[in-house]
Amino acid sequence: MIIGVPKEIKPLEKRVGMTPGGCDMMIRNGHSVIVQRSAGEGSGFTDDKYTAVGAQIVDTAEEVYGRADMIVKVKEPIAPEYPLIRKDQVLFTYFHFAASRELTEAMVSNGSVCIAYETVQRADGSLPLLIPMSEVAGRMSTQEGAKFLEHPMGGRGVLLGGVPGVKPANVMVLGGGVVGTNAAKIAAGFGARVTIYDNNLYRLRYLDDVMPRNCETQMSTSANIREAIVDADLVIGGVLIVGAKAPHLVTRDMLSTMKPGSVIVDVSVDQGGCVETSKPTTHDKPTFVVDGVVHYGVANMPGAVPYTSTLALTGATLPYAIDLANKGWEAAVQDSKELALGVNVVRNTIVYKAVADAFDMPFQELDSVMGW
Repeated sequence: MIIGVPKEIKPLEKRVGMTPGGCDMMIRNGHSVIVQRSAGEGSGFTDDKYTAVGAQIVDTAEEVYGRADMIVKVKEPIAPEYPLIRKDQVLFTYFHFAASRELTEAMVSNGSVCIAYETVQRADGSLPLLIPMSEVAGRMSTQEGAKFLEHPMGGRGVLLGGVPGVKPANVMVLGGGVVGTNAAKIAAGFGARVTIYDNNLYRLRYLDDVMPRNCETQMSTSANIREAIVDADLVIGGVLIVGAKAPHLVTRDMLSTMKPGSVIVDVSVDQGGCVETSKPTTHDKPTFVVDGVVHYGVANMPGAVPYTSTLALTGATLPYAIDLANKGWEAAVQDSKELALGVNVVRNTIVYKAVADAFDMPFQELDSVMGW
C-alpha cells in the first residue's frame, strides 16, 4: 500500500501525521510512504530524516493525494484539500465531523473512506487515539488559562496559586475525563483551588481518591455550575460525548454573573463547545471577549507544542495504521471492533450515527453498507 503524509495547512498547525520512525515501521511492513516536502519541519523532523528511513519526499499535496491509497494526517481536511481527495481513498485522521456540516457533506460527496481517530474506541470505552492529544490539551488548558488571566492579556490579573496572604484562584473544570483530569492536575500543581464537575459519581469517587487535597469534586448539574461560576476565575471545558456535539453546560446568561476578566478555556470547542458562547479560534488570535469574560477557543491546542504532540500521536496511531495497511481497511475493521467504531463515512454514506444525527442526515450501519 502507498501511504501519504501531507503537510498540514490549518492555520499555525505544525504537527505532522507520522514521524520518521513511524514511516520506518510502515516501510518495514512492506509499504511505501510518500511525504510532502517540509511536512515534518514544524515538529522538528527534517526531510532528510524521512529519506534516511526510505520515505520519498514529493513537492506538492496534489502528488501525495494523487498517489496514496491511504492518507495519514493530524487534522481534518479543510476546503483547499477537498478536491484532492479521491473516491475510495482512505483518510485516517481527526475529523470531529459533528462540529462541521461543511466537512461532513464534503467527505460524503467525494466517496472516500473516513476513519476518525477520535471515535476509535476500546471495549472499556476508552479512546486510545484521542487520549494522547487530550492529555496535551488538558495540561495546556491550565497553562493557557493562567496566561490569559494576566492583566496584559485581558484577564483579571490573578495568579493561579496566589501567594502567602492572598487566596489562590478558583478553577472550575467541567468534565472528569482525560482532558479534565489533566487540567485539574496542573491547576492543582499551581496551587489553585480546583473543583472538577462530572455527572458520573463513580468517576468522581475515583478522582476524589487520587487528586491532591486542593482539588474537590462535585456533581455536574446546571444548578451547581450556575452557583459556582460566580466565584470562578478560570473555567475549563473538557466535556466529550463520543462523535457528537458537546452539550452547553455554561449558557450565555451565566456569563453576566461571572467576574469581569475571568477566563474560559473551552477544550470541547472542536466538538461544538460546552460553553454556549464558544467559537473556534486560532493560535494567532486565540481569544475574544463576551460580557467581559475572556474566551479561549483554539481548536487545535496541541499544535502549539508540535514536537511533543507528534511523538505522542504517532505512538498511538501507528499500530492501527499498520493494521489498516497490512490487511486493507475492510479486513482490518472487520477484524477489529475498535477500528470499526472509527469508521464515520464510507463511499457517500455516514455510518456513525452521532454524526448523522448532528445534521439530520441519512445514516446506515457499517455492517449493512459493507454487507457483512
